Amino acid sequence: MSKTVVIAFANNKGGSGKTTTCSNVGCAMAQDGKKVLMIDGDMQMNLTIAYFDEEKALELAQNGKTIHTVVKEEKDISDFIVSTGIEGLDIVTSSSLMSSIEFDLFSKWQREVILKRCLERVRARGYYDYILIDAPPTLGGWVMNIMCASDYVIIPVEASPWGLFGLANMFDFCDQVKRISPSLEVLGIAITKADERKKYFKQTLETLKELEDVKVFENYIRVDSAIEWAQDSSRPVVDFKKNSRSAIEYIQLTKEIMENVDRKERN
Repeated sequence: MSKTVVIAFANNKGGSGKTTTCSNVGCAMAQDGKKVLMIDGDMQMNLTIAYFDEEKALELAQNGKTIHTVVKEEKDISDFIVSTGIEGLDIVTSSSLMSSIEFDLFSKWQREVILKRCLERVRARGYYDYILIDAPPTLGGWVMNIMCASDYVIIPVEASPWGLFGLANMFDFCDQVKRISPSLEVLGIAITKADERKKYFKQTLETLKELEDVKVFENYIRVDSAIEWAQDSSRPVVDFKKNSRSAIEYIQLTKEIMENVDRKERN
């Protein structure tokens, strides 16, 4: 790959499996030999806790080695990268101080592209194949920052009666971002928490595939208790239990994502 590709994982609806998808796709990419940097953009710190126990996550937050410091002080993100302990996979962690990020951004010059500027040196070095950003479940100035810094956005959608709620708002928001960052593309929708026994799964799938100009990834993630056990152990399921159904599905989804990115980057 000739450049570092930045992908945001975003959905304004909570419970979509966004963080779980981001953490497992990042780990699966690293297992495939890619160099990956993940950024936890959510005050809930779930992506951070996907790799570190609570004590370590709080230690990093107290030291100020987080994305909040990067953005608030407009720092080069390179100095805030820490290893996850998995080869080829690094992270910039979050903190509860991200709850004030909208206020912090309000008075800044060109506030929509601050994160993009903070990523410039890391991207220019080309060390990472991918940078994955976990966005919070909102549609505000910080998520606009994340998406302006990204080449692509992946929208995880829960296969449930409420899973499609707010999706139209998400697409409208993407259109707003494109006015500032025209190159941003929706790479696709990733279906999560699927239960093929339920009628609404089929309904969700049919509704999503009717959307124009929006790809729905063929590989989806079914409900699997292994994901919860992995979360309890502060590890992504593709590392925690590699032979589980969900781990295999996330690996297949990751391959599909990378194939689509490669295809787009060649065109």
